[in-house]
Amino acid sequence: VVIVGTLVWLAAGGINESKTYYTTVEELREMGQSAADRRLRVAGDVEEGSIVRLGKEVEFTLKQDALKLKVVYDGADPLPDTFRDGAQALADGKLGQDGVFRAQKIQAKCASKYEAKPGQKHPDAVKRAGV
Repeated sequence: VVIVGTLVWLAAGGINESKTYYTTVEELREMGQSAADRRLRVAGDVEEGSIVRLGKEVEFTLKQDALKLKVVYDGADPLPDTFRDGAQALADGKLGQDGVFRAQKIQAKCASKYEAKPGQKHPDAVKRAGV
């Protein structure tokens, strides 16, 4: 009974720790100090020209409309190939007391790479057709 109880307690703790929904930059700002030192996932667009590589760390800015959030990534995994200026990104980490979001994981999506503009063919389709 003690072993089963311990396993259930560990499983419940692991589920609660790993379950996080993403918030927007605006929602993070609205949370105020209650967001500090909590594990969160924040979504936004990578601001043009904001990516700076400093050794193992990468600094960039997530933006949503006029709101901006400075992010410092220091995770062990390499950044995704789709992580670039203008990409939609999801940063997983904690907001520090200084207002800087410290991310351990980054996911990125670059919609413009995969979607053609309305009324146009995808660039790869044009190349294959010999146009």
